[in-house]
Amino acid sequence: MSSSTARVGQIAGHLNYPKGMLAGQVAIITGSGQGIGAEAARLFANEGAKVVVADVDGEKAQSVVDGITKNGGSAIAVAGDVLDDQYIATLIKKAAEFGNGKIHIIVNNAGYTWDGVIHKMTDKQWHTIVDLHATAPFKIIRAAAPYFRVKDGEPRNIINISSTSGLHGNAGQINYALAKAGVTGITKTIAKEWGPQFGVRANTVAFGHILTRLTAAKEAGAFVTTPDGEKVALGIPQAQKAGAGAAEQHADIPLRRPGTATEAASAVLAVASPLMSYVNGQTISVTGGRNI
Repeated sequence: MSSSTARVGQIAGHLNYPKGMLAGQVAIITGSGQGIGAEAARLFANEGAKVVVADVDGEKAQSVVDGITKNGGSAIAVAGDVLDDQYIATLIKKAAEFGNGKIHIIVNNAGYTWDGVIHKMTDKQWHTIVDLHATAPFKIIRAAAPYFRVKDGEPRNIINISSTSGLHGNAGQINYALAKAGVTGITKTIAKEWGPQFGVRANTVAFGHILTRLTAAKEAGAFVTTPDGEKVALGIPQAQKAGAGAAEQHADIPLRRPGTATEAASAVLAVASPLMSYVNGQTISVTGGRNI
């Protein structure tokens, strides 16, 4: 058996990583105060990462950190709005300090939807969602460049979160579809620019129907507040969800069910891990088979 074959076997058996597959790596996860981001933070910490929980809601971010540290993990909360350039500078600075001058992983996960049909979509809706899902990730990556364009032999990963709306379009989501399609181009460009000299891996994870506040009943009352104070309702109207009947709601998903936040976050962990060390510039769909 060759040494490389043996190593693959050890990796598959998780024998090479007694302290976790991400031991010693510093990971920024935006939008990690709840939902998929919070689950990713916990999973990354369980694999030994030092996690920077970045979220606009400081209390929720700290709650995630408290849970991680209670279980023996390492994390800090850096609260703020990714639409704020000063916050991005602060986030990168604090992450680098937490990592003793190093940052290894960025997961661009923060975001929400602000839906509207094409002929009623406002400029504000358009720019807010495009800035949130495409411009903010770019600015975060640009700010973190000094910590990724390095040759220290340590892994560097950027994972941009997309959606089936970005891969296939979706009625009522032209702003979100544009932004989520755009991050796939960002991902591929990073792979081509920073892969050759610095070994940076960049991949996109595109989610289908995952159980989060964005897919819950709109009547539940979840909302986000824009920087200028406008409230944006989240979720899908119950009448729309019930229109097809319960048995048919997931008929286009071969697994016949939505995914959980933990399942979605587990896919992000897999992409960040050394198990996918030769996967670069790809868009990985986590959809239960939807749209195949």
